[in-house]
Amino acid sequence: MPYRIKRYYGYVLATIFALTLPFIKIGGNHIFLLSFDKKQLHLMGTAFDMQELYMMPFLLMLLFIGIFAVTAVGGRAFCGWACPQTIFRVVYRDLIETKLLGLRKRIKNKQKEPDYSKPENKVKRLIGIGIWTLLALIAAADFLWFFVPPEDFFNYLANPLDHHILIGFWLGVTGFLVYDIVFLKEDFCIYVCPYSRVQSVLYDEDTLQAIYTPKRGGEIYNEHHEKIVFKQKDLDKEQFDCTACESCVTVCPTHIDIRKGTQLECINCLECVDACTTVMGKLGKESLVQWTSVNDIYNDKPTKILRGKTYMYIVAIIAILAGLIMMGGTKEYMLLNVNKTTQLYKVRDGGVVTNNFLLLFQNTEPKKHTYKLEVVGKYAGKIEIKRFKEVTLNPHKLAKKVVVLSTKERLSNTSDKDTPIPVMLKAYAVDEPDRVVVFRKAIFMYPRADKLK
Repeated sequence: MPYRIKRYYGYVLATIFALTLPFIKIGGNHIFLLSFDKKQLHLMGTAFDMQELYMMPFLLMLLFIGIFAVTAVGGRAFCGWACPQTIFRVVYRDLIETKLLGLRKRIKNKQKEPDYSKPENKVKRLIGIGIWTLLALIAAADFLWFFVPPEDFFNYLANPLDHHILIGFWLGVTGFLVYDIVFLKEDFCIYVCPYSRVQSVLYDEDTLQAIYTPKRGGEIYNEHHEKIVFKQKDLDKEQFDCTACESCVTVCPTHIDIRKGTQLECINCLECVDACTTVMGKLGKESLVQWTSVNDIYNDKPTKILRGKTYMYIVAIIAILAGLIMMGGTKEYMLLNVNKTTQLYKVRDGGVVTNNFLLLFQNTEPKKHTYKLEVVGKYAGKIEIKRFKEVTLNPHKLAKKVVVLSTKERLSNTSDKDTPIPVMLKAYAVDEPDRVVVFRKAIFMYPRADKLK
């Protein structure tokens, strides 16, 4: 099966994955959602509030190191097989322009642009842009669904005048996709995308990539990268197999000649491999362009998929996943911030010492909870909570409460300075005290002895 057909299957799977993922929920939460509106991160069915975004660095590290690992092993496989830019270009160029409208004669020739001087081609181009604009609207909406839940997105569309920012982003992303895919084209991959600029430091001699075999096909370019072979007559037919048909050149979406060697414009789509395989297959020979490594082609060494660099990437990814799982396991089902007021303490009649605290309660659950607060640990029973009643919060709501901690006990006999005393506070939901519970440390300031007289 040609690599192009395999890529199409991969594109279909990637499209289905991208379109369905925003709609999948576990326990009422999305698989992945970074909601700026609700100030939440949903990850594998667990909702994290903005105060818990310590997860994001792990996700970003996993993303970048994962792409780097794929590049070290399979070259720019992501670009050719999963990148939205490549998928969208294939949809517009190969499906809409070539198959549906016939603007291009065949998929195998990507170098010759349609003749837009013809009136009928101008009409077809407008039709093609119209079709792609509709698809771009869907793609832009799908992109926004990872930031605005689909259910909210469609509700907002019912009242577009009340949601200018969302509509603006949607149309803005759509406009960019139309400009990028119709006009910028593969220049985005060559000049805009930074990924191609870093690939050279990620490649090694065992990296899989599309490589021309000069030992069998012959040298097409000299050491100065100047083309020296234009037709088959320029090669020794008995020694070299290249027919100079340039099928590998005409099929390349980024307009490079793979016979020139490794180039940053190559996106590893392997169209050149398919083209040469077809031509050489008719001659009963193996393709001169293969998806293999420098070691295999130039050094006659077997390609090592598992090597030192690969193991380092595997260890790094496992470490990040472990950190992500550990951090996810510390998820708290309510948020509580404890802040001291400006007054350190107050001494009342009878030697009673009080400290005031400002507590921020937030319900991060999708249901109502009522919260209680108590002192636990070493000073339970010695320090009491005054002026605090149960707090009832609706889903995702928050409330600020002033809490007074008071003690009659003699907690310190220090005569030269005030004493900071660590106190452990426990807040919990009345209906689920074992699951929805948090512990916070507060510093209770106890005055020096002379202030108690």
